[in-house]
Amino acid sequence: MSTPPQQPPSSPQQPPSSSAPQQSSPPPQQPDQPPATPPQPQQFQQPQPTAYPYPNPQSPPPQSPYAQPTLAGQPAAPQQANPYAAQPGYGYPPPAAPPTGGPNAAGRAVLWAAVGAVVASAAWAGGLFLTGGFGTSADLRGYRAPANLCSSADYSSFKDEYPVDDSSPTKNAMKDPALDESDCSLSLKKTSSSYGDAYLTMQVDLHKKTDPGPEFTATWKNYGDSHTDYDVTPVQGIGDEAYLVTQDTSNGSTTSGSRYATLAVRDGWMTYSMSYSAYLSTYDSDTDPPTVGDVTGWLKTDARSTLEQLKD
Repeated sequence: MSTPPQQPPSSPQQPPSSSAPQQSSPPPQQPDQPPATPPQPQQFQQPQPTAYPYPNPQSPPPQSPYAQPTLAGQPAAPQQANPYAAQPGYGYPPPAAPPTGGPNAAGRAVLWAAVGAVVASAAWAGGLFLTGGFGTSADLRGYRAPANLCSSADYSSFKDEYPVDDSSPTKNAMKDPALDESDCSLSLKKTSSSYGDAYLTMQVDLHKKTDPGPEFTATWKNYGDSHTDYDVTPVQGIGDEAYLVTQDTSNGSTTSGSRYATLAVRDGWMTYSMSYSAYLSTYDSDTDPPTVGDVTGWLKTDARSTLEQLKD
């Protein structure tokens, strides 16, 4: 059984003063307390690992629980993989494989590039051969554009109705590496007329650089769409394609309105047109002009004959 601790005296007695220093006595030991241990040197405290993947925004980022302290002059230990990092296969592409090397890698790349160039060149040359890219000549079918189309064209079907020749027809001709062209315009007269009762225009074009087919079809097949009150009729048996365009605004009258007809023909890269027009009035001496039906028949006959004469 322990005894209660002794209380120190309320007023300790002062020792007599002297010149020698006085030794202070240690405090009395408490009977129930263990003896004091000497202080130990401070050890390195390892941070405790945490399952929370993000650091506290108010504190510095946590150290890896397995990191080892580095000493001066020694390399740092390799970093451990982050256990929370996304692994390949979960929405992230795998790391790119390093390029294959070797002494023959560059040689194989050059060889395959050369083979590809040869194949591409062969395909390009074959395409040009099939499409006529190596300077294919124009498909002129042997036609020519004469310097004087008025004397080379046939319009004899109109002679019975208009027997008087035009003494000064208008003619033009042009030659160019891309296009040869020749045209003729003349007036048609009856015997009793002092002036022209009708007009006839002819034109031949030799397209030497481009195929006129698509534009020819678009122009004449759709002529009724771009011009009001014109009738368009395809004509078979003349060239590769032909269209007859007509208009009659006289409504059967011989003294008013007009009658118009054009036959447009394409044969290869040659185009030819032959047009008739008559303007009726009370001042004209022609009181019995031909009908549009008569004129279209004459155009077909003379166009066939003219195209034969324009071939070499």
